[in-house]
Amino acid sequence: MSDPLFAGVETGGTKILARIVDVRGRALAEGRWPTTTPEAALADLTTFLASATPGRPLAAIGIAAFGPLVCDELSPDYGRVLQTPKANWSGSNLRAALAGRFPVPVVIDTDVNAAARAEWQRGAGQGVRCLAYVTVGTGIGGGLLMEGRPLHGALHPEIGHLRLTRRDGDDTQSVCPFHSNCAEGLTAGPAIARRLGIGRTLSSEPAILELVAGYLGELAASLVLSWSPERIIWGGGVMTTPGLLERLRGSLEQSLAGYGVGEAASAADFCALPALADSGLEGALLMAQGRP
Repeated sequence: MSDPLFAGVETGGTKILARIVDVRGRALAEGRWPTTTPEAALADLTTFLASATPGRPLAAIGIAAFGPLVCDELSPDYGRVLQTPKANWSGSNLRAALAGRFPVPVVIDTDVNAAARAEWQRGAGQGVRCLAYVTVGTGIGGGLLMEGRPLHGALHPEIGHLRLTRRDGDDTQSVCPFHSNCAEGLTAGPAIARRLGIGRTLSSEPAILELVAGYLGELAASLVLSWSPERIIWGGGVMTTPGLLERLRGSLEQSLAGYGVGEAASAADFCALPALADSGLEGALLMAQGRP
């Protein structure tokens, strides 16, 4: 009998990624599609998984998904997306739909928890006990790992909707339909695009770059004060902006204002970029393979 295969899926705000690997972790097939509707995602993934594994047993599927979603494996709603700003996705359940198409375990967690798992095991989070992962892209999300285990409670952390203090003179409308001054509404990719307008980039607008870094530093301070992580990894497309991470570090220090709990946050590698190209997808594969 052929060795089993494992599939990983990452659903993001703008794109969906998928990869199939063998028991040694070698990639055998990859897919990429725009994020449109749950129905289109199910059709694309069903075709991909079926055509990429002819005659080979698929052992499990791991999904790293944007949220908010139900992560409790014992819940009858396991995998259901709750009320979300992402159009067409509220109430959908891609996990259940794939489980109905493929007779294998299908596990799901938030994309940020999955990314944190991968970075903790293989990337920039190696060697720390408490790791936070924050993504700043189409949305903002955060995951926390304690000794390699993700934080789950009544739901899961939704740090993108923590409220921030608006800077004087910042009257740009929030892009979040729920909150007028949350981190996602003020500093996620669509919020930055609204601030920039057409034809301008974040790296070419120092004032807007400083404003975004200031807000993200305030968010980081909230994580330090509430979670006390030993490191925060900052992923997502926005964080690739040159100079943003350095300014964020400065804003974090300013927000903590010398308070003692911030001593750990002064380490040079406390705020870091991911070491893996597709942390969320890598984490989904680790979930499918049953690894911490």
